[in-house]
Amino acid sequence: MAFVTANWNPLGDVFYRKFALYSEWKLKEDISNSLIAAAPYGGPIALMTNESRKERSPSFRPVMEIYSSSGNRIVSFPWKSGIVVHIGWTTNEDLLCIQDDGTVLIHNIFGTFKRHFSMGNEVLQNRVMEAKVFHSAYGSGIAILTGAFRFTLATNIDDLKLRRFPEIPGLKCPPTCWAVLMEDRQTKIILATGKDLYVLDNASYKSVSPPGLGPQVGGFTQIAISFNYKWLALFTDTGSIWLGYSSLKDMLCMVDTNFQTAPKQFVWCNRPKSSNPTVIGIWDKLLFIAGRAEETIKFYLDEDVHLVPEIDGVRIISSNTHEFLHEVPPACQDIFKIASMAPGALLLEAHKEYEKESQKADEYLREIKEQNLLYEAVEQCIEAAGNEYEPQMQKALLRAASFGKCFISNFPPDTFVKMARDLRVLNAIRDYAVGIPLSYPQYKQLTIEILIDRLILRKLYPLAIKICEYMKISEFQGASRILAHWACYKVQQKEEPDDSIARAINHKLGDTPGISYSEIAAKAYDCGRTELGIKLLEYEPRSGEQVPLLLKMKRSQLALLKAIESGDTDLVYTVVAHLKNEMNRGDFFMTLQNQPVALSLYRQFCKHQEPETLKDLFNQDDNHQELGNFYVRSSYCNETTIEGRVANLQSAVDEYNKAKHEIAAKMTEDQIKLLRYQYRLQKEVGKTYLDLSLHDTVSTLLLESKHKQAEQLYKDFKIPDKRFWWLKIAALAEKGDWEELEKFSKSKKSPIGYMPFVEICVKHHNKYEAKKYVAKVNPEQKVKGHIIVGDLEQAVEVATERKNESELNTILSKCTPATDQRIVEKINAAKTQILKK
Repeated sequence: MAFVTANWNPLGDVFYRKFALYSEWKLKEDISNSLIAAAPYGGPIALMTNESRKERSPSFRPVMEIYSSSGNRIVSFPWKSGIVVHIGWTTNEDLLCIQDDGTVLIHNIFGTFKRHFSMGNEVLQNRVMEAKVFHSAYGSGIAILTGAFRFTLATNIDDLKLRRFPEIPGLKCPPTCWAVLMEDRQTKIILATGKDLYVLDNASYKSVSPPGLGPQVGGFTQIAISFNYKWLALFTDTGSIWLGYSSLKDMLCMVDTNFQTAPKQFVWCNRPKSSNPTVIGIWDKLLFIAGRAEETIKFYLDEDVHLVPEIDGVRIISSNTHEFLHEVPPACQDIFKIASMAPGALLLEAHKEYEKESQKADEYLREIKEQNLLYEAVEQCIEAAGNEYEPQMQKALLRAASFGKCFISNFPPDTFVKMARDLRVLNAIRDYAVGIPLSYPQYKQLTIEILIDRLILRKLYPLAIKICEYMKISEFQGASRILAHWACYKVQQKEEPDDSIARAINHKLGDTPGISYSEIAAKAYDCGRTELGIKLLEYEPRSGEQVPLLLKMKRSQLALLKAIESGDTDLVYTVVAHLKNEMNRGDFFMTLQNQPVALSLYRQFCKHQEPETLKDLFNQDDNHQELGNFYVRSSYCNETTIEGRVANLQSAVDEYNKAKHEIAAKMTEDQIKLLRYQYRLQKEVGKTYLDLSLHDTVSTLLLESKHKQAEQLYKDFKIPDKRFWWLKIAALAEKGDWEELEKFSKSKKSPIGYMPFVEICVKHHNKYEAKKYVAKVNPEQKVKGHIIVGDLEQAVEVATERKNESELNTILSKCTPATDQRIVEKINAAKTQILKK
């Protein structure tokens, strides 16, 4: 195990190790003369020739290069915009290029320009002196120091809200150093000017004094904030490093470096839950590590390097190497430390001996069992395997853990299986072709979901799908989503014809759940491939997704067809409304003519919302029947004057005649005649008659004793005799004119008979008058007439004369034994007589 610890360096109770992430590593540019930024969590590296460090010629254009973490160049392109002051990466792995005028340009990992924004007019006027990109719970932010020594900050570039921090009185020169600090979910700036230290927030600033600083300190030249914003380090002009909490209330320690000049880079290097946080400084070709221990670690370098803080260590990038420096995790220290007797170390040795078929394996196992530490030994090996970078060492540790598990009856397999799965994923993404050298703590912090997103971002679709299948991620979150991204990428390949791309996408995606062909079609349309988008929409089963996109593509006719096929009336109305705004009136009507369903729905809409448009539709179709109906509705709904109403009805008559609808025309003519008569009558009498029906008009006149006018309407409109008699007797009875009713009954033979006279009198509670008409009632109805007026005795006599047993039974049902005993006896006698005969 000596070779495992060969690159370990002690620092107090812990060890630090530095190892190469990739052996084949080479950057084209010299990083000492370039702006460089590397995304955390094994992200890409951007490199740009620093314009401020070179004499510019008129033809000089800086070159932006983006590399994967394995050194594979992704893209290289000339910079054609303004002077870049700072570059950095967002949490989504977008490259931010901050120019001296405050403009921020955003490119993706392949160098494709996405968008830009400005940091405000004040930054534009005073220019950018320094800038920093930082990450927080809110997203990726930018902090800028202007030439006026003021700070402008945006906490989240995706929801841009610029904040101008307060000015520090008396500040006549730029601060010697500054950093962005997150405290209590609030973004702050900590800066040093000489020996004064200030903390700025949105509304105020305060002077702070870290505890434990000696009087000999005359100023601060570098500030370092840890990855999780928990720790803060200050480098003083005396060469000392103050390490403490970011609140500046408690100090961890002071370290004397014996360096009077400030380091080129100053960053934290600590793993999660570590009790030994350390800082790293770079001086020329020296890398210096210091922490709470009295010792320090020094690495002598062959070339300039750039430090990239990670959650559990620091990546060290140079033109020819890419290394990772971190604190050796406790499990690895316990197992691999020289002469270690930890249970994990013994279990690893036991497995090695077992493979050699040596009996020493049993001795090591017995020693572990005697201490009841076999369970702990297995867990130690599993944990150590996760923190080892080399696959061979991972396998050795996992095999040892598997060996130890065999001697534990109830050891849960989940931990072992999960670690084996995670390591397979990590080894796959660490491959040179992929170039994402995540450590196990980084992987757990990043989560598998975000890792999949980053593989999709790099267009590594097959690997992403395999990982999803291997890790048993749901199809909706895994394969379906990845295939959708692949399809969106596929439509951008302009060298392939539309048909082959559409078929390839459908063949690959099929009916995979969670896939939206409309989203892929929208991407094709955005890329200028409208026909491809239309072909892809043919595979979209949801009309609600098809139609809006077809409208956006200006394929309105096809959109209308799809909306009608869907049977969704709201969707049809949406397309019709769009067509109405897009086309001229004539073309719009002609389009609807070819689609009866859409035309019918539009007519319904116009009927309630746009009546005049409905008239135009009927005119264009020469639909005289519907035009006549339209004029009739308009006469009663829209017109308020008699002239307007009559004019509309006359137009309706003309249309009905053109439609050869004689009945409708005749009825409308009669209505015009009635309206004119009612209007004339209304002017003469001063009462309202308009809008009454013919029958109601006659009844009203009769109630008002205007018999001559009622008779005139009877003759003019040829009201049937029976109907007129019914109207008249009802009106006379209603107003109680019994004398006139009697005269009317005697005027001539009643066409409706006399039973209605009886009924109408009884209805108005006048049986006396009703009895006058019973005698005139037809023989078949006389019994009923006598019953109605309550003359049961007379009813019995008539029924007996008619020898009608049914009528006698009807009378009997009306009798009550208590009051009509005599009548009951007569009925029974009559029934007996009828039966005898």
